[in-house]
Amino acid sequence: MAAPEKTVGFPEHLQAEVETYLVNLRFSEDPTTDGLQEAMRYSLLAPGKRIRPVLALATAAAVGLEPSSVLPLAAAIELIHTYSLIHDDLPAMDDDDTRRGQPTCHRAFGEDVAILAGDGLYAEAFALLLSQQQGEAARVLAAARELAVATGVRGMVGGQYIDVAGTAPAGPEGLRRLHELKTGKLIAASIDCVLLLVGSLKTDTIVSFRAFAGELGVLFQIVDDVLDVTGSTQTLGKPQGSDERLGRRTYVSEFGLEGARKLAAESHERARAHLARAAPGQGTELEQITDFIATRSH
Repeated sequence: MAAPEKTVGFPEHLQAEVETYLVNLRFSEDPTTDGLQEAMRYSLLAPGKRIRPVLALATAAAVGLEPSSVLPLAAAIELIHTYSLIHDDLPAMDDDDTRRGQPTCHRAFGEDVAILAGDGLYAEAFALLLSQQQGEAARVLAAARELAVATGVRGMVGGQYIDVAGTAPAGPEGLRRLHELKTGKLIAASIDCVLLLVGSLKTDTIVSFRAFAGELGVLFQIVDDVLDVTGSTQTLGKPQGSDERLGRRTYVSEFGLEGARKLAAESHERARAHLARAAPGQGTELEQITDFIATRSH
């Protein structure tokens, strides 16, 4: 397996914990499904930034938990994210040939196995969360419910549908809502689910954390749209210009490149302000992730 990416200002110690945990995951001892497990691990262990699970660990640190205590939740989130990438890349969706610097799952294993690999990762995510995450049962169930909602019709999958069907209302609010669902909900769940596991935070703290989580998801998408235009296939690890090729609505298509960059800067500022209220003096690693998302080149 490739070593974790080295990123200045990114909490690499948390990333390393996530990587180790993911490498040690196995989904079945049945040799008849070895090929399926190989495809699942092929995509799961491809080099990546692990932003979502690292966010979960950093949130745990910010609210006084041991980061490693939420590794099952964090890993479940990464399994779901990987499933979404596998399905996004399929010929019926984005029809991409590369992801994370290697052939996409359907190019390496065939479209049928790739679909099943994505399905398997989604199911195994909840099996992992519900069987391995420590905490009061009601709180673990609340986190599982939040993760399910964030990735279903009221979240990631619903946002994907709105994107491919072109049903988002015109204007900036419609675009923001599209990306709050498609990209933002899973990023927000990486924070929200940890808050649910704690269950004893002040209301004002929860409100500020959730405002931060929502803004961070939007910031990620704006920067992603800019990079789709300005990046290269080599640095992005996926085809550059996919959004334009597919005619998708993006912050660049609606506001222009400089307009999108301005929106990103404003979103970055709002996210930092929300975080300062949520975890004053305790959110160092969350600050690092926020700054990385705003300034990333891949």
